[in-house]
Amino acid sequence: MKLNAGFIFLAQGANYQTDRQVVSTPSVDLTVVGVANYEDACVAAKQMEELGIGAIELCGGFGIIGTAKVKEAVSKNVVVGVVRFDLHPGLSHQSGDELF
Repeated sequence: MKLNAGFIFLAQGANYQTDRQVVSTPSVDLTVVGVANYEDACVAAKQMEELGIGAIELCGGFGIIGTAKVKEAVSKNVVVGVVRFDLHPGLSHQSGDELF
């Protein structure tokens, strides 16, 4: 069975409606979405769930608060994981929690 998964990354100026791509392999369909902030991440996560995505991984820019917000935005049927950076190089060496 093929895994339908998602990855959300934070990037200044990203637009969750247009900055997205699906990578399809024999075992995984991965929907990748760029977002500008936590609010957009929550919207993107809900959209992913509506598309049948059951596993969402968040980039290392998401701090504890951001991860919790995304988890709260989706149902209990969606598992949410996170890549960890204490200070993310793409966010001026800060956590998203400090920025958003």
